[in-house]
Amino acid sequence: MAIAWTAIASASAASAQIGEDSDFCRNGHGPAIQVNVQGLKDRSGELWLELYPANESDYLRSDTDLVAEGKVFRRTRSRLPNAGNVAICVRVPQPGTYAVLLRHNRVGRDKFSFWSDGAGIPANRALVRSKPTIEQARVVAGAGITTVNVQMQYLHGFGFSPRS
Repeated sequence: MAIAWTAIASASAASAQIGEDSDFCRNGHGPAIQVNVQGLKDRSGELWLELYPANESDYLRSDTDLVAEGKVFRRTRSRLPNAGNVAICVRVPQPGTYAVLLRHNRVGRDKFSFWSDGAGIPANRALVRSKPTIEQARVVAGAGITTVNVQMQYLHGFGFSPRS
């Protein structure tokens, strides 16, 4: 099931707009997906928002392979502001269904660090110790700015969960 959200003006206006595509969302130039980030563990490192095709076989595949095959892939990233609400934006090629993954790259590696990095998905279901499913990551992007709220999850005990 794909998730479609609409922007709430007061929430987006109070957020620091970050990411290489931030001008698209800030200026209302779609199609783009804005993710309002909730539950950051800290402000270290970078926040990465990745856009994938909305199918099981391509979701979370290597960006190099997807680009070489001419498939949808986009990563926008940015250092985090010291304080305040955060929204990160990624432009999409056209309105439609996509899969997104939000990553808090706390240690600055190109590879996900299970022990320190955080992850978030639009469905906001607990990840436990498994990769997010395509159903949890789908977003239906309209012609304008599609806004989703994503709760970050970090390793806690036996799996990933939102900070309490």
